[in-house]
Amino acid sequence: MSEKNPFVVLASGGTGGHIFPAEALARELLGRGYRIALITDRRGSKFGDDLPVPVYRIRASALGQGAFGKIRSILEMGVGVLQARRRLKQLRPDAVVGFGGYPSVPTLYAAARMGIPIILHEQNAVMGRANRALMDRARTVATSFPQVAGLKLSTNARLIHTGNPVRPAFMALRGRPYATITDDGPMKILVLGGSLGARVFSHVVPQALALMPEHLRRRIVIAQQCRKEDMEAARAAFAGAGIDAELSPFFRDVPERMAESHLVICRAGGSTVAELTVIGRPSILIPFPHGHANEQTANAEAVAEAGGAWIIPERAFTPESLAVRLESVMALPATLTKTAEAARAWGKVAAVDNLADCVADVVKTKFDYSLSQEQAA
Repeated sequence: MSEKNPFVVLASGGTGGHIFPAEALARELLGRGYRIALITDRRGSKFGDDLPVPVYRIRASALGQGAFGKIRSILEMGVGVLQARRRLKQLRPDAVVGFGGYPSVPTLYAAARMGIPIILHEQNAVMGRANRALMDRARTVATSFPQVAGLKLSTNARLIHTGNPVRPAFMALRGRPYATITDDGPMKILVLGGSLGARVFSHVVPQALALMPEHLRRRIVIAQQCRKEDMEAARAAFAGAGIDAELSPFFRDVPERMAESHLVICRAGGSTVAELTVIGRPSILIPFPHGHANEQTANAEAVAEAGGAWIIPERAFTPESLAVRLESVMALPATLTKTAEAARAWGKVAAVDNLADCVADVVKTKFDYSLSQEQAA
């Protein structure tokens, strides 16, 4: 690839919610002939092995507790800014795209100080702290949700609702029809609990199924993500309910499993919501209750208001409440189909194209400005 091709640096936190949309954008931009690099911290993930994207590590830290913790975090971030500045001087990118998470802050801050255009992508319905701190320096702010709380743009920034890019494996299954359940057919349930599996799911889900009538329990086919330390207890609880559940700390084929499911029980992270709605599957969303701004609740409410999901707050997520919900949806399969259709209609299928177009616009603007300055000289 020629050095004349546009060069874009992606700055991202290392968790899946940040790295997955960054990976999706990287694939799209590489397909358009761009050169790409990723900058994250030492704990951050890298992209798939099939992507020829160099990864550079810098220092970064979440804001610590107490005076000593805060001072240590500030010093760590300061070192990260210096490291990012040196790396950006070496790479000379045309733009930097930030995907949130504290590891993205040093790179974005350094880029803004160096006059490199920055683009922010927000995955949630509430602006994250990292993106909120850089908003007034951004050339473009791209959002996954139509409405985003905490969004205050500078006069120079452009706001675009792009949607949240998902990986190709999910996009490939958008055309898979939803398999309507019959009155006596199997009910396939997929339970996902985030990157480590939610402990509360391991306790509540098997107990909920045990409360259901036997004729409904016999129809349930369930696969559940489960922490290793909770596996034995969860398996015993499912066995006590007469259900042979498939349990694993990590499923490598989540897109296929999601597409085959009649119902998904999961958290409401930005990437999870995007994946559910791109494929178009009904879900019971239990938002993570300890987010800094309750962003998962806002995510879940946006989809639920569109008719594509049901919400159970974690404080109300009991075996009894889940059993009642499952019995009601199994009794009304047409409702499941309608909810699947609403989820699919809400999904933003062109998200990665939209975001890549934003990047292209910023790069072209920078190129046109540089050219005009050369001509003026």
